[in-house]
Amino acid sequence: MTFLARQYTERDGVEHRLIEGCFGIFGHGNVAGIGQALLQQPADLAYYQSRNEQAMVHAAVAFARTRRRLSTLACTTSVGPGATNMVTGAALATINRLPVLLLPGDTFATRAAGPLLQELELPYAADITVNDVFRPVSRFFDRIWRPEQLLSSAAHAMRVLTDPAETGAVTLALPQDVQAEAWDFPEEFFERRVWHVRRPAPDESALATAVRLLRAAERPLIVAGGGVIHSDATDALARFADATGIPVAVTQAGKAALPHGHPAAVGAIGHTGSPAANALAREADVVLGIGTRWQDFTTASRTLFADPDVRFINLNIASFDAAKQAALMLQADARAGVEALNRALAGHTIPGGLRERADELVRRWDETVDAAFSRKNTPLPSQSEIVGAIRDAVDDRDVVIAAAGSLPGDLHRLWRPSDPLGYHVEYGYSCMGYEIAGGLGVKMAAPDREAVVLVGDGSYLMMAQEIATAVAEGLKLVIVLVENRGYASIGALSESLGSQRFGTRYRYRDEDSGRHDGGVLPVDLAANAASLGADAIRAQGADGFREAFAAALASDRTTVVHIETDPLAGAPASGAWWDVPVAEVSALASTTAARRAYEKEKAAQRPLLRPADRLGPPRRGV
Repeated sequence: MTFLARQYTERDGVEHRLIEGCFGIFGHGNVAGIGQALLQQPADLAYYQSRNEQAMVHAAVAFARTRRRLSTLACTTSVGPGATNMVTGAALATINRLPVLLLPGDTFATRAAGPLLQELELPYAADITVNDVFRPVSRFFDRIWRPEQLLSSAAHAMRVLTDPAETGAVTLALPQDVQAEAWDFPEEFFERRVWHVRRPAPDESALATAVRLLRAAERPLIVAGGGVIHSDATDALARFADATGIPVAVTQAGKAALPHGHPAAVGAIGHTGSPAANALAREADVVLGIGTRWQDFTTASRTLFADPDVRFINLNIASFDAAKQAALMLQADARAGVEALNRALAGHTIPGGLRERADELVRRWDETVDAAFSRKNTPLPSQSEIVGAIRDAVDDRDVVIAAAGSLPGDLHRLWRPSDPLGYHVEYGYSCMGYEIAGGLGVKMAAPDREAVVLVGDGSYLMMAQEIATAVAEGLKLVIVLVENRGYASIGALSESLGSQRFGTRYRYRDEDSGRHDGGVLPVDLAANAASLGADAIRAQGADGFREAFAAALASDRTTVVHIETDPLAGAPASGAWWDVPVAEVSALASTTAARRAYEKEKAAQRPLLRPADRLGPPRRGV
């Protein structure tokens, strides 16, 4: 713990403590080791008690994202199920390129007492434990068989946590007997160490090629991802967009890269995006991706960018992501790269016709969003109305948090961001259950901001228990619990694929059909939230919700606002596809019809693009 307490990051001359605390749930695999250390030296690391191991990893990840990857939290568990409960959180962290330190307990290194309680035994390998499942979801993994391993392994762990191109989950599995073992560590091991977070500039040759492509482009488009926000490059992007006029579309992670209303902001892109950004994407001849990993939702499963000779330039600190889309690789820090492009493109602006087209598309989309916010759906409000009511009530610096189901799609399309950290939707892993735990992490990292969690009943039922943690820590969350009595997002997808919303409603099993399409279940989620220590308000209708939400914002306690919405009243569509294969052969007419529609969309897919550096200047007048 002393070693962790003395690790710092530094970027742009400002230092931050790297590991600011430790979540933990104790069992026989860590109570006498790490637990004892946290008890003995509380000044080294603050301890936070969680209710679920997966949830505490989600909270740590949200903390790291809010701190722009410069600080994070550690998580410790016992052996067995406590450890494996963290695997989902580890995958989420690594997929989203966010740092978190995992310290699962492990079985005896000496094997003196085996087989232990909760130990996995394999006849063919004695050196495998359940913690080996962390290997594929960790950016660095080691099992500490001997205390002296930490001299090198701990430093490797800190290197990966602080490297923006390599970061993700870092796992050090700690056998419980090794945790209790004494060893004379050298004093140098505990000296204060500052890890410089680099801002590499782009290669001059690659930069020159990128500038040539952008100068020749008639219909350029910027796609801003989460790397813009992690790198604190939002101001640099705004200056670049102001200078060149290039339209800026945003991914889920990059949603707040430009504030709504900026002249270059054209909104969300892809399957959950806006028709405005998607129309510009279909026409684009040069696409500059900044800090994006080009998830299938962003590219509409590789159908969105329709120009036959479209070229991609990828500004990304990680070569793995920079190489995607057959792009010209501009491997650099997002802010350093944008600033270099701005200098090199001095005096260049887009054609006036593109600016006028972008403005008109955005104007029409804003009108559509306004109509969705004021829909007045009856007898139950639409989810879009609830999103609009929340946006009207929050301050610019407040943070909205969501993760899975239909809410992320609605937020991506409809939310109007003001602050770079004000939009926190986890959509890399789209993990149900992240929402409340993520809200806890956001509030821990930014106690001066309101953390507004939007969670559907499906996600709530998977992981609501961190409400109790927020209450115990005296951290206020505002939780909007949207009940539509089932899995609304997957229900809509199921219907579009010909599967008739099968298995997506929360209902009694009907004796005649044998399916869950009977009466509504008598589940009281508001009462459940109150039982965990929160104040609970039951809102009726859109007007009632506005009143309840205002009361929750004004309160100093964690408050859950429960509102029932119409699951069939969807948000305005993006007009962009998502590749979810439909059965080729089926006895169901609905599936057969869906397969025909699928094949039509599939025909537009471009699984392989021509490399940007193999093409000449962009064609004119396409």
